[in-house]
Amino acid sequence: MRTLSRWLTGLAAGALAWGVAAPAQADILGDIAGDFESALSSGSYAWALLLIFGAGLATALTPCVYPMIAITVSIFGARQAKSKAEGALLSFSFVLGIAALFTPLGIISALTGSAMGSALANPWVLAVLAILFLAMALSMFGAWDMNLPPALQNKLAQVGGAGYKGAFGVGFVNGLIAAPCTGPVLTVLLTYVGTTQSVAFGALSLFVYSLGLGVLFFVVGTFAVSLPKSGKWLDHVKSFFGVVMLVLAFYYLRSILPLPRPVVRETLWLAIPAGLLLFGVAVGAIHLSFKEGTKLQKARKAVGVTAAVVGGLGLIFWLEALPAGAHIEWIEDYEAGFAMAEETGKPMLVDFGADWCGACNDLEHEAMSDPRVVAEAQRFVPVRVDLSADQATPEKWALLRERYEQPGLPLVVMHGADGDEAHRVTGLVSADEFLEMLRATN
Repeated sequence: MRTLSRWLTGLAAGALAWGVAAPAQADILGDIAGDFESALSSGSYAWALLLIFGAGLATALTPCVYPMIAITVSIFGARQAKSKAEGALLSFSFVLGIAALFTPLGIISALTGSAMGSALANPWVLAVLAILFLAMALSMFGAWDMNLPPALQNKLAQVGGAGYKGAFGVGFVNGLIAAPCTGPVLTVLLTYVGTTQSVAFGALSLFVYSLGLGVLFFVVGTFAVSLPKSGKWLDHVKSFFGVVMLVLAFYYLRSILPLPRPVVRETLWLAIPAGLLLFGVAVGAIHLSFKEGTKLQKARKAVGVTAAVVGGLGLIFWLEALPAGAHIEWIEDYEAGFAMAEETGKPMLVDFGADWCGACNDLEHEAMSDPRVVAEAQRFVPVRVDLSADQATPEKWALLRERYEQPGLPLVVMHGADGDEAHRVTGLVSADEFLEMLRATN
């Protein structure tokens, strides 16, 4: 569930790309791929990938995509295929076309991740992101239509044709035609990918999203099944995305607005937001409409959306909080911590992190909250350098980039009692690996 909260904070994506200075590209790709393989082998990303596939499938159920499935399948010839095998190959070529459009976005977002992190430390950038998600939410609720010009849609629809190459081409442009409904999900997803700074995860996550988006096309093209007719349920899907976008809008403002958040997980902090979320859905956050119905029904919709957003935001805060007793007591002043380590002759543990950094949050929850790690950290002088939007300073960024020569987050450094650097962590590691490095630092 922690991955769910981080993926939601980061379900939001956008084709927002930022750049980063880094060492030789081959070394970066090797290191990132290694970090990703380690994380994946421990199951850290499995739930996130499942959610990403579900987001792609949910996007296929929106009014931008769903009504066009049967027509699109006929365009590239799957309906006229001589066998199921041929229909499957044509449909798979179509899905690969979608993947060819989206997968590079994941790679670009991962490679440019740390600059995005720097941008997310700027309150003005956070405010712009919040406004963007608010605008998307209003579009999902029907306040305004976010569509491509009809002439451009018709021109794109003429690309491709029958056959495998045609199916691939139709899949590629279908992603562009569906942009009004894929945009909100992609904005969330690419933002999260950027904070992980993993090329492997960036490519895989966008490929998995493409599979989710194309799975209904594949089923219809291969088995010639008939899908349920379009109806109000499509608007319900858009309302769901609207609620998610509003949650994200306020989430990005969490460091600007005085929003209460638990430090550790408590039952009350779970019960209240869960109750509000269920109440909001029951009252009408999803199944009622702002465009139709009586004034009372529209008021119910507004109350439901408000309750669902507050509840959803509260659940994310609860999921991000650490379990009781699983928290290292950090010193927030680096210079004071360094002086204390020299005076006492203790090793020093330095953690560079930020609340916008998905990989940093993963590292804290998966490794540094382990009771064994917390206990072992007591013989260190633990120092945290917080680069969150409301805490970052030029001096802190200079400490990261100049003193430690690290272009981005995450970064955890273990100094021995002599002050020399003993170990450095720049990606997600297991609690066992982290504990082993702590024990080896003297």
